[in-house]
Parts: sequence; structure tokens; C-alpha cells
Amino acid sequence: MKAKTQMPLKQYEGELKIIPLGGLEEVGRNMMALELNNKEIIIIDFGLGYPYYEEMPGIDFTIPNVEYLEHNKDKILGILITHGHYDHIGAIPYLIERIGNPPIYATPLAKGIILKRQLDFPNAPKLEIHEIKKDKFRFFQLGSFIINYFHVNHNIPDSIGYLIKTPVGNIIHTGDFKIDFSPFFDKPADLSRIVKLSLGGVRVLMVDSTNAFQSGFVASEKVIMENLETIFRKAQGRIIAATFASLLERIQQIVWLSGIYGRKVVLDGRTLKTNVEVAKALKYIQTPKGIFIKPEDSFRLPPNQVTIICTGSQAEEGSALMRIAAGEHKYFKIIPGDSVIFSSSVIPNNERIIQELKDDLQKQGANVFHYQMMDIHASGHAFSNEIKLLINLVKPEYVMPIHGHYFMMKATEEICLNIGMSKERVLLAQNGQIIKALPDKVFVSNEKVPANIVYVDGLSVGDVQEVVLRDRQNLANDGIFVVIVTIDSASGQLRTSPDIISRGFVYLRESKELLKEVRNLIRKIVDKHIRFSGEEKPAVQEEQIRYSLKEDIAEFLFKKTKRRPMVLPVVIKI
Repeated sequence: MKAKTQMPLKQYEGELKIIPLGGLEEVGRNMMALELNNKEIIIIDFGLGYPYYEEMPGIDFTIPNVEYLEHNKDKILGILITHGHYDHIGAIPYLIERIGNPPIYATPLAKGIILKRQLDFPNAPKLEIHEIKKDKFRFFQLGSFIINYFHVNHNIPDSIGYLIKTPVGNIIHTGDFKIDFSPFFDKPADLSRIVKLSLGGVRVLMVDSTNAFQSGFVASEKVIMENLETIFRKAQGRIIAATFASLLERIQQIVWLSGIYGRKVVLDGRTLKTNVEVAKALKYIQTPKGIFIKPEDSFRLPPNQVTIICTGSQAEEGSALMRIAAGEHKYFKIIPGDSVIFSSSVIPNNERIIQELKDDLQKQGANVFHYQMMDIHASGHAFSNEIKLLINLVKPEYVMPIHGHYFMMKATEEICLNIGMSKERVLLAQNGQIIKALPDKVFVSNEKVPANIVYVDGLSVGDVQEVVLRDRQNLANDGIFVVIVTIDSASGQLRTSPDIISRGFVYLRESKELLKEVRNLIRKIVDKHIRFSGEEKPAVQEEQIRYSLKEDIAEFLFKKTKRRPMVLPVVIKI
């Protein structure tokens, strides 16, 4: 079946700029800006990203660069939120004030999570959030933009996509989506509404590409529920279910099954507890009365009456499951016969540490279940057949892959080509690259705005530079080598033998010959940079000594060990 392009129902007018500030050629940090006639701007999503720990040691989050929006904040009319995951809302506390604190439009659950998280930032401005009731379809207007919306499936309730009407044509932004015809605690995606909205013509379809490379359809949540029930039916001991704190549909399933099989539930993880609290208050999670208990109360029950839902499915350092596995948890440790469920897919680059965690749990006697063994996790992102179905229903003039690494976006392009769209109708862009919609065409221009990654390191936002990350990587990989040199200013001689401190590089007691050679090298460097002139005191060239110690010792150590520790020379003149 080939997608037919919608013919425009009227003449297009003006110019629309589509400006991705995050979410392209990456997973997370989602933010898209639409600018009409250089006068009006709306923003779709405001997310943070998660660092690759080996490349970004010490970094808590990444966020978009909003420099362009700061310079144009008087044009911003509002922010449209697709759903309540942090990679779509998490940058709000860090950046909202810098762009003028515009109004936010979100469904009730996303609104609740945003407001709850804002309590952790007491100095942040008060937010103006307008609630979107996704079952009461009422369009609203922001300047020249007319905003409509539609229900989609994801793995958090209250997820929506947007149709945005502009003089240059209608734009659809899917948000994160999948098409589930038999969800367990949700309604199926509203395909009839999507078709109805598309009848007015769709100029650009911006489509979630995270799983475009996966063939077929995402497994239905009904299947996931059946497989989880199999584990509950057979488990003889405690069930420890590790998942994302934001995967509320999975949490709902596990709570429901615990109630059916006579188990009480312990929630472990601050963000997980917060999300469940918000979802319960808004009636997005249905829980049997008295199902939740405190950790210490679980010891009064036999193991087959206890379920622990916790964070740590990605083997995050300090997470509940990691502390349980290491025997460092305040309340829990693995008991032989425990069933540990990893109900999440593996984030790229986490494969090794997750496998090590699984191995550790099994060595301690736990039964481990994960999605590669059976369908106990369904992605929240559409597979190729769902993307193909959506394109055929919408019949857009252009498709713009979003939300994914480059190979994922290319997979969406391949889907488009396979259903008869020309390559020119697929808009492959990078973060910061401006896509222009003109009356006669839509194209990826050569114009760019700043869209580099901004780092959040504790309370510091944007202050961590590449050189700092490089130093952290060097410290993590090769350690530190401190050289302390004390020079007599009267004689120009070393007062004592140089002190050497090594951390994470070599064990000093087993490296006596190496240290002897380093000390000899230090003496030669110091002698080289002492200048005598007649009867005067020697001139001690501290800066040159410090520089030579750092460079020469680093080169020497690399020749000897093939490692490059961070060399820190300390020169003391007395």
C-alpha cells in the first residue's frame, strides 16, 4: 500500500521555521520550536537527556541549548507538552525562566508531574500551566497557531500528539507513540481522530523514530500482562520488579497482579514513589485498598506475599536494585528464591553493566527474568509497521523523523521510500538545523542555531566544559599522579626527596624501580630550571619547573606503562 500525498486545500502563505533544539540524532533531550513569519514561536516539549557515563563522568543530566529562544523570548507564545516523561518535561526547572516563563499546555498527569517536580526547585518561578483534557477535544489558539490534539498509546498515561494549523500548512507532531489495539489500562490510540484531523491536509508529519528499525508491531500490553502473570503464578519467594520510575503502566500491572495473588507492595525509589503518588491522586493508577506497605512491614509476611517495585533496571549507580544486589540496602538483600524482573529494555551503552548485575543476582540465588527471555516489557515507541500505518493514514506531503539516533531516523526514511514517497519528501535534519516551510516547498536549510549539549552537574548548569569532562575521563581511566617538590630558595637545591602520591595508577609499594626513575627525572628537571648569576641567589623558575614536571613526567610514564595518569606537580619554594 502506497501513501498518497494530501493535496493542499488552499494556497499556503508565509514562512514557518521548524527548529529542533534536541531529540535528533539522540534519544532524549526532546525540544522542538516552530517559528511563524519570524514573529511567533511555540515550543513542543522541554526535555532533559541522560548522560553516557563513560563519556560524561559526573554529569547528572543534559539539557537543550536555549540561546536562540532567549534572544527571541518576546515571541514565545507557549509550550506544548506531549506527555510526562522527563525526557520531555525535565528541563523545565532549569530553563523556563531564561525564556520568559511562557505558559505551558499539558494533560493532567503531565501537569501533576511537572508541578510535583517543581517543588524541588523553590527558587524557580511559579509556572502557568493550562490543562488539556484529551477526551474533550477543544482546539485552542496561540497567536496564529491553532492547536488540536489526539490520544496515542505510550507507556505512561495521558500521552498525546498535536496537530498544529498554520498558514503554511498543518503540522503533526506525534510525540512518543505506539499503536496498541488491546492495551490493558488504556484506550487504543485514537486513529479515527488522527484521520479526521488529517483530512484538512498535513504538510509535515514529525514522527517518533526511536524504534523505526524494529520490524512488525510492538507487543501489546495485554500480552505483557499475561506473561507477567505467569511469573506471579509460579514465583515461590519475593518478586522484585525493577523498572523505570516513569513507566506507570508497568507499575500498574505489577500492583494489580500483586493484589490478585495476595501480595503486598513496597515501592522503593524517590521518583517512583512521587510518580505513583501523583498518578493515584489523579486516578491514573488503580490500587487495591491497603496494597502498599512500608519496607519494614514486609518482614512480618512470608516471602511469597511480598512484591518490591524499585528502580535500577539500567543498573544505575545508587539505585535501589543495585544496593540490594550489593548488600548495601537499608532493608533488603537477595534471598535465594527471589524472582527479579527486569521490565524495561536496555538503554544503549548499558548492556555490560546490566549483564553484570544480572549475573550477580543469579549468583546470589535469584531467578532473573528479562525481556529477551519473554515479553515482559513492551516499548513505548512504535515499530516499523505502526509508523507505516500512521503515514498511510495521515498522507503527509513531507515526513520528518524525530526522536532517535541517526540510524533510527534513516530507518524511518527507508519506510517512507518503501511506501512510495520520494527522498526529497523526507526531512532528515540535525539539532539546530532550520527546516523551512514555504508556500511552494519544505526543505532542510543550511541555517543553524546553537543546539549543543548543556550539562547539568549538581546545581551547576552549563559550566562544565569539554576539558573538564576529558580530565574526569582521564582520572577514571588512568588515575592521578601527584609530584610534590620542595626547593630551597637560597641554594636552589631540593630540600627533600620528591614526594609522590598515586591514586588509581600504580601501587607505590610494588613500583619502587619506577618511582626511583621518576625521582631522578624530577631532579634533572629542577636542575635544568635553576639559574645562577654570580653571588646572587639562584633564580627558581617555578612556572617552567611546574610545566616541565607535568609534560616530561607524563611522557615518561606513558613510555613505561602505556597509561596517561593526570600528573599534578606541586612546587614549593622555601
